[in-house]
Amino acid sequence: MKRFLTHLPTGLASPFPMIGLFLLLTVACQSGKNAQTLIDQAITAHGGDAWQGKQIEFDFRNFHLVLLQQGGQFRYERTHPDSTGTIIREVLTNDGLTRSLNGQPQVLDTAQAGKYSRAVNSVAYFVLLPFKLRDPAVLADYVGEATVDGQLYDKVRVRFRAEGGGKDHGDVFCYWFNQKTHTMDYLAYSEGGPRFRKAMNPQVVGGIRFQDYINYKGNPADTTASIRYDQQYMAKQLTELSRIENKNIRVLPIK
Repeated sequence: MKRFLTHLPTGLASPFPMIGLFLLLTVACQSGKNAQTLIDQAITAHGGDAWQGKQIEFDFRNFHLVLLQQGGQFRYERTHPDSTGTIIREVLTNDGLTRSLNGQPQVLDTAQAGKYSRAVNSVAYFVLLPFKLRDPAVLADYVGEATVDGQLYDKVRVRFRAEGGGKDHGDVFCYWFNQKTHTMDYLAYSEGGPRFRKAMNPQVVGGIRFQDYINYKGNPADTTASIRYDQQYMAKQLTELSRIENKNIRVLPIK
């Protein structure tokens, strides 16, 4: 599981194949639906701008995370003890990552900084969905309708510009938005192996809708595009891999 910072500059984005673009534009024109409109509706359903100017705290496995988002500025902090009881603290901001052991700063090389940055940001990214789909690096396309678990959904494929898209800007995601509630009930991605997530245990804290997920995996050798993982899920071709559960959620004003 990974997703990257959309504020870290990299190179230029690869051009999207013209045939695929034509097909997506045809789907969008025939349906009259727009990907950005669907994303905006989902953001409203999940709390609108309630996450702006807030400090979000929660526990994920043995990690404690504190997320602050204010406009284009962010600060993600992750702390946890290692096997010896040493407290590891990692802080990721627009300026980069710092890491300390029992309060003593570490000197990190480029590879280490990238590794820890992606680890911190991946957890933050999924917790802050669908709000993160407003990031400037997001390229969203409407790719049609689907019925999943008896509900009708609109499907949006998301890619990322290289400029601001981070090291893993080549990742391709798909999101399923409920046509009645506009909530983001499923998502999928292929980087690191086929993954399909089903939302569960929704709860509203501080005006924000938080969700846990059942994380399913597919065959790593399968080249099926992530936008069709819903079909594999409904055909029971995916296996449950893990549960993504965030506990002790608190939402506080930024001091």
